[in-house]
Amino acid sequence: MLRSGCKTLVRRGALASSLAVGEGAATRARTTTTCGWSSTLRRDNLTTSTTTTTRGIQTTFALPDPAIELDGQPSHSSRQLTKIVATIGPTSEQAEPMLQVTKAGMRIMRLNFSHATPEEVELRTKNLDAAQKALQPKGAKVPQNVRAILLDTKGPEIRTGKLQNDHSGHETVTLVEGSTVTLHTSAAMRDGGSTATDLFVDYPSLHKALEPGRKVLLDDGAIVLTVQSIDSSNGTVMTKVENTGDLRSRAGVNLPLADTSDLPAMSEKDKNDIKYGMTMDIDFVAASFVQNAAGVREIRQHIQQCAKELGWTESDETPLPAIISKIETASALQHFDEILAESDGIMVARGDLGVEIPLTQVTNAQKEMVAACNAVGKPVIVATQMLESMAKNPRPTRAEVADVTNAVYDGADCVMTSGETAKGKFPTDTIRTMNEIILAAERYQFSGTAVGAPSTTSGGMAYVGDKSADSALAKAAVAATKERGCTAILVLTHHGTLPPLVAAYRPSVPIYAFCPTAKMARRLQVYRGIYPLIGQHEDAVSAVQEATAMDLLHSGEEVVVVSMDDTPLGRTASMHIAIIP
Repeated sequence: MLRSGCKTLVRRGALASSLAVGEGAATRARTTTTCGWSSTLRRDNLTTSTTTTTRGIQTTFALPDPAIELDGQPSHSSRQLTKIVATIGPTSEQAEPMLQVTKAGMRIMRLNFSHATPEEVELRTKNLDAAQKALQPKGAKVPQNVRAILLDTKGPEIRTGKLQNDHSGHETVTLVEGSTVTLHTSAAMRDGGSTATDLFVDYPSLHKALEPGRKVLLDDGAIVLTVQSIDSSNGTVMTKVENTGDLRSRAGVNLPLADTSDLPAMSEKDKNDIKYGMTMDIDFVAASFVQNAAGVREIRQHIQQCAKELGWTESDETPLPAIISKIETASALQHFDEILAESDGIMVARGDLGVEIPLTQVTNAQKEMVAACNAVGKPVIVATQMLESMAKNPRPTRAEVADVTNAVYDGADCVMTSGETAKGKFPTDTIRTMNEIILAAERYQFSGTAVGAPSTTSGGMAYVGDKSADSALAKAAVAATKERGCTAILVLTHHGTLPPLVAAYRPSVPIYAFCPTAKMARRLQVYRGIYPLIGQHEDAVSAVQEATAMDLLHSGEEVVVVSMDDTPLGRTASMHIAIIP
């Protein structure tokens, strides 16, 4: 059951702006008048302008080609606010590809522990560290340009058992359309092995979760079974095969719309992986197949227990890994509000979700989840098949471009790549392309003319903060930025709580957050618009000077600087508006 009640604010207006794209050196002009509308088209080496008048409405497009701008030194206007999480794998884990992917715009490296070995994890973290060091901004007093690491757990998946006589691990059996297959959960069937007529499924509550007419999907939906009858006395489920297909050992099982909330929050592998990841200084745990809030609490308790065993002490400056709950089951959707309340962030995991619920509802679920996260100021990652075709091709499909664009319009903090960058042919091109799509979408979104694209400036924000001084300061900073046309917001933080609040009000400019530790800085990478910097500043002047030295601010620009400090008067909020000399 999908959440309801989220409202989307849409700013509508006449489409008005100017367009600049690289079209070659030739200059051409053309004026056309047909059936009451006219357009003037001019092309030169960088610009193309089109003006159309229809029934008294004039529209002018201003769509600069991000690929041209990103070739040079980034300015505020070319700093994307929506972040990129990139899965690193065999084609991107070596030193040079890692450097290029990081340079192209990866902010968070995803390690998929369904496949990664300890040796691969250590190689990838070592090469990410080397890439960060190679990309330091000029004028930096301490190492900057931090990148975060996300550990994605395998999760408590439901799978079939091993096939009889599958000694190689590559054998298959053919399930024939119209035939009957009985699903078992007994130890005897597990030990004896599965056949084309009898399959072991490693979920003891299988017979309780299903009912006649429900579907059982095998191997990501490659084979569909329909439940015919259930024998509760021995826990068996009689099914009919809907389509012919070959089934391997230990194939994944999905139970669309079934209540599987009794699944454990973590497998033993997950527990071991999380503890190992903490020794590798990971920043986020993406919890797979979360079912409810109790599961999130269990994972957090495990992280805290691991910290004790490792001798760690949690503090604002050295936070424990944040939990990003992956929403990929019908049960998780049914318990979404409570999961969101317990989690540090959400991942819209559209792969398994598209098997668990009707495909036609995945986009609707995405929009509701993103809106809900925006409303409470928690980060949300949209994932799966965003630029899937770029695993094999150097250019994405138009539909993929639209997918990334709409995730930006929805209000996603991050968009994610999977196989495109882990095992695809063009990992660097994928990240560069995704950055270009993000920049184009954000430019259009904040132009004030995006018909149908919700504006996320302070005038149309979804976030409703509390009445705290921190929230009031964050809201005022974003409002002042819009009113004054400032190019950036600088946040001086001691505890790491103020920058996310500023980001929650969705400013249209970058947020440069000065943090006391690298760990705190990395934790802020998941928030839209925040560019974390390592350094402690007690006053606005020194912060502006350091940001200017790193070429983040430029002469003549106007910026907002905010901080929340502990003083003899208590916690004191301060905001400055500065013009860079």
